[in-house]
Amino acid sequence: MKKLIFLITFTTCILAKETILVTGGTGLVGSAIAQLTKNSNENWIFLSSKDCDLRNLQQTQQLFEKHKPTMVIHLAAHVGGLYRNINEPVNFWVNNVAINENIYICAHKYNVKKLVSCLSTCIFPDKTQYPIDETMVHNGAPHWSNESYAYAKRMLDVKNRAYNREYGSNFTAIIPTNVYGPNDNYNLEDAHVIPALIHKCYLAKKNNTALTIAGSGKPLRQFIYSTDLAKLILWVLKNYNTPEPIILSVDESTEVSIKDVVNEIVEAMDFKGPVIFDRSKPDGQYKKTASNKKLRSLVPDFEFISLKDGMKKSVEWFVENYDIARK
Repeated sequence: MKKLIFLITFTTCILAKETILVTGGTGLVGSAIAQLTKNSNENWIFLSSKDCDLRNLQQTQQLFEKHKPTMVIHLAAHVGGLYRNINEPVNFWVNNVAINENIYICAHKYNVKKLVSCLSTCIFPDKTQYPIDETMVHNGAPHWSNESYAYAKRMLDVKNRAYNREYGSNFTAIIPTNVYGPNDNYNLEDAHVIPALIHKCYLAKKNNTALTIAGSGKPLRQFIYSTDLAKLILWVLKNYNTPEPIILSVDESTEVSIKDVVNEIVEAMDFKGPVIFDRSKPDGQYKKTASNKKLRSLVPDFEFISLKDGMKKSVEWFVENYDIARK
């Protein structure tokens, strides 16, 4: 009932005739937002990389000129898994800086009244106290394995405060923890941890082989289901009006190890074969425990789906949509 009330409140409280542009709109989170807003009265535009190369300023300007959005949810980014971040640091810096610069130039030029950008917990310092919170973004260097991506994302926080200070712009940013759910990128070379593991488990079951996991399985993470994140982004779009970022995360108590995640995937996939952890491969950052105290103070009754239930939905979607899933 609370979730139903939450959705009804959002869809009825935004002024009619808003044009809301979602970059990265066909990805994991964009697809979840699309599902939640499919009966909305607003004009929602969900972009894919086929619609516009956001690294190109001229194309981005043409896009804004065509749609004239009043609000923007900026999810698009050059992303990849741990090993792509390690092996392609220049691409991750250049592409993300270009995408973000062009979105902000156009949001300002075309008088966008609300811009919500998406950061990541990888922006936080590697050496820090836990749990991390919104005040700690710039307190030290991020983990070496994804510093290019992390620094490019950190600059969005700088931009939000700069545009607010100089122009009074209502630009802000969310910081989600690790997102998972249907319609993710399952490419084994550059997917994030859960979709990559789901795909690997599917193939291991299909081919009757062992499931081999890179690393020890010990690192700890908080995982938020894509529909839960989408609901919170919609709340931010309407209700959160400060340039200071906000962490959108499950509670600290729900933090789990990668090994725990593997166990949930194995159970949901009904995989009966051996599971091997390849300790010769790096683990990446050990933990990124984030505090959602600020979020809880503003939306105290929000109910998150459990990892078990979310994983079941995610695995079922992948199995049923294997032929069309991004991989």
